[in-house]
Amino acid sequence: MKETTIRELVNVSLRKPVLIEGLPGLGLVGKIAVRYMIKLLKARKMAYLYSPHFPYFVIVNRKGTVRLLRGTFYYWKNDKGDNDLMMFTGDSQAQTIEGQYEISNRILDFAEKHNVKTIITIGGYRVETEEKPKVIAVATNKELLEMALKANATLNTSSIPIVGTAGLILGLAPLRKIDALCLLGETRGYLPDPKAAKSILEVLVKILGINLDLSGMDEEISRAERIIARLKEIEERRALQIEELKREESKKVTYIA
Repeated sequence: MKETTIRELVNVSLRKPVLIEGLPGLGLVGKIAVRYMIKLLKARKMAYLYSPHFPYFVIVNRKGTVRLLRGTFYYWKNDKGDNDLMMFTGDSQAQTIEGQYEISNRILDFAEKHNVKTIITIGGYRVETEEKPKVIAVATNKELLEMALKANATLNTSSIPIVGTAGLILGLAPLRKIDALCLLGETRGYLPDPKAAKSILEVLVKILGINLDLSGMDEEISRAERIIARLKEIEERRALQIEELKREESKKVTYIA
């Protein structure tokens, strides 16, 4: 395999589809959010994306068989609204700058093929917060941005760049005459963060006008918070041990012969 390729699994016709992208990144926020949507909507697989720019290992399942790392497109037909959905997530982001551009362009190629006019990318925004994570919105046009703000997202006033596929798609989409919106959930970034993912989904369902029961994420959030509390406890204990060692060292008498 010398370049990024997409293998379609089904040939499906969609009505005014909106593409939602969420790959692994800070706090796995994008992947958690999109995977939860796929699960609740019972979305179906549409295509696989393979790339030599993914890490060079294979995934081994419990039965002992292997597969390449990949991205997967899913689709969901919205019987109660105007827009069907396409969703894209995967095992990894590209590991090179060239790969990031190549994969982002292949995603956009696939979006164009299926007449996607709007793409929403999802990611994490690194910040230390103890409160409910805010959702930062960035868009390629004012209309999309206003929709996000009305759905309780906030503006990005810090001008921090958006790294990875979520940002590149936002930059490349206007070249294809596709509107794009990026939703970033506040996250510490070093552990999977379902709390940030839920904040994003609360904004996203309002933008899309669909109903999703997000209560199922509460158990994941509680589990993540227990892990964070445990890590804090370990760190505090370690800090106390270091302080104790310093005090013991300072008590030692040094003699000069």
